[in-house]
Parts: sequence; C-alpha cells; structure tokens
Amino acid sequence: MRGFRWPPPPDGGPRTWGPGPGGPRTGRPALPEPETELVTTPHGVRLERLVTGTGDPVTVFAHGLGNGIATTRPFGSAVTGRKIFFQFRGHGRSDSPPGPWSYLDLARDLRAIADLGGATRAFGASLGAGALCRLLVESPDRFEKLVFFLPAVLDKPRGEVARTRLTDLLDAVESGDASTLADVVSMELPPSVRNTPAGWAYLRQRLDQLLRDGLAPGLASLPEQAPLRDATALAGVTAPALVIGCAGDDLHPAAVAEELAAALPHATLHVYDRPGVLWSERADLRERISAFLNG
Repeated sequence: MRGFRWPPPPDGGPRTWGPGPGGPRTGRPALPEPETELVTTPHGVRLERLVTGTGDPVTVFAHGLGNGIATTRPFGSAVTGRKIFFQFRGHGRSDSPPGPWSYLDLARDLRAIADLGGATRAFGASLGAGALCRLLVESPDRFEKLVFFLPAVLDKPRGEVARTRLTDLLDAVESGDASTLADVVSMELPPSVRNTPAGWAYLRQRLDQLLRDGLAPGLASLPEQAPLRDATALAGVTAPALVIGCAGDDLHPAAVAEELAAALPHATLHVYDRPGVLWSERADLRERISAFLNG
C-alpha cells in the first residue's frame, strides 16, 4: 500500500497520496464495541452476544469472516424492535471448539442465537449470509423476513482471489504483527478512504479487535467450502428476502447475489455499481435495509 505507515501519525494519517484536502472524506468507522455477554447454546458452544433495542419483532444479525458485532451493528441502526448481534465460533470471545468447521456448524450457531432470542427475522453478511442459507435448507420457514448483504458464496467455493485474501488475513492475525495485519485489513477500505482520518480510525479499531481476540485456526478451511450443494435447495424458503450485492467486489461477486436472488422464491435484488458501499452508500444502505425490515 503506497504511502502506508503503521502506527499512523497523530493527526490520523498523512495525505501524501490519494485524495487531497478537498477529496472524498466520507465514511465513518464501525461503532465502538459495548459490553457483551457469553451465552451457552444447546450444542455446547458458548457464543458472544449483544442485545439492543426493545420489543418486537426481533432480528438476528450474522457477520462476515474476520468481522463481528461491531461491524454488523451499523446495519441495524434504523431497524425497529430488538436486535441480536453475535460472534460466530472462532471470533471475539466466542468458543473455538476443535476444527475444521463447516457451514453447518455456523448455521448451528446462528440457529441457536436466533432461537434463544426469539428472532423472527435474520440478516446475514458475507460468511453470515452463507450460514443463513445453510440454515434455511434445513428450516425454510424459520424466519419471516431475510436480508443477505454481499453474499460471497452459494453452491461453489470462493474464487482464488478471495481465498488468497482470506488466507492472508488469517496468517496476518496469527503472526501478531500489527503492521502486517494493517496492510491486509487496509484492503477492506476503498482507496479514497484508506488515507483519511476515518480510514485510520477503522484500521485502529479492526486491529485492536483482531490482535486482542485473534481468529481461530478452525476458520482456515471455510474459504474452500460452499454452504450449499445446489442452490435449488432454497426453493422452499417462504419468507420475502432482500439480496444486496455490488459490482467490482472480488470477495463478494455480484454474480453470487444474482444467483441467490434467483434461487429464493420471494427475493428482491439490489446491486450497487461499485464496491465499498459501507463508505460510499451508507445512508442509502441504512434506509434500504430498514425500509425492508420495518415495512
């Protein structure tokens, strides 16, 4: 990453390249992590959980690989009712039972958190979208509404670029070297954001979390797996679904979002025209998700 230095300068980062003082400076880091709790699931794996909001309906939020509660909270900021955020096994303070793990294991984690909290709606991002698909194969009528954000994989394993990126992340976390990890995590940011104070703030938070909690070795085999054998297994899903993809994202190909929307009987598809939508389309994304779930 040209011009990259870690740790960042006190002012939040130099602007020796990329956007100048008048360039794009939109975007905010993920919300800070509040105090969470550990809950014991029926399958014996303790999972980290955060519950916010009050009343019904109840929505469960499932995060992507290497992410967690902090990065999924913004998706629920305008969603009414009670919201349940959690960390899959191998993330945060959740247990790391002996691996390797499959999407069936992740679906079991998601189902347990949903059942314990009485969730009737579900949101899945990337890895979480895959786990939600796997759960729906077993229980197609489990939820009343579904949101899939940047699904990464359906019935075929991830591509080589995605596998390499995820392997690099796991290796960097295992190394414990902040600079190495920062180089990898910085790839999550659009180029226009990487050298701004908001970009540095995001990097700091992600590094603090990953270096503190780590990522379990059991996650290493997931990039080589697919949650479904055949996408037609979703034909029995009864709930209306919103599927959100974006063009130009190597980790989350728009084609996967299109295939998922086609496989779900009652799906609405929206594809943004460029990656980095959490930074460039945050307000629209917030409104789109909340309008669907609150409607």
